[in-house]
Amino acid sequence: MSIFKESGWRFWWLAILVLVADQLTKVWVIQNFEFGESIQLLPVFNFTYARNYGAAFSFLGDAGGWQRWLFTGIAVVVSIALSVWLTKLKRQQWKLSLALVLIVAGAIGNLIDRSLYGYVVDFLHVYYQQWHYPVFNIADCAITIGAALLIWDSFSPDLSEESNQK
Repeated sequence: MSIFKESGWRFWWLAILVLVADQLTKVWVIQNFEFGESIQLLPVFNFTYARNYGAAFSFLGDAGGWQRWLFTGIAVVVSIALSVWLTKLKRQQWKLSLALVLIVAGAIGNLIDRSLYGYVVDFLHVYYQQWHYPVFNIADCAITIGAALLIWDSFSPDLSEESNQK
């Protein structure tokens, strides 16, 4: 099991944690909310049960159903590619490892929804006065944080180059 200790997969536990939290919260929303129901928790934050038939920001959400399989296929390919990449990362590449683990976990979380329901369950609703951010979920949060870490890592010096210069 050295692949889990020495590669980017040493953060596998985080992927499991994100997946479990994502799926449990979605099941809770489905069981306790009617579609479209909303409960205000803060003046700028609601729990609102929404369904996303498309991709981010409901892109292609009204395309007639074929998009479900397109986005399912993309999620499978991306998850496999990032998982292989994770096996090749060195221990020092922690930001990149965390980024990819979070993106894989989020992609799989939304893939499970698409496979089970035909849509992604969303429920986190942030807004201010008349402005509303698209409703999202924990998997989306993981993907966003992973993307931010990926960007941060791209601006960080390569650790292998630093050690070669010393």
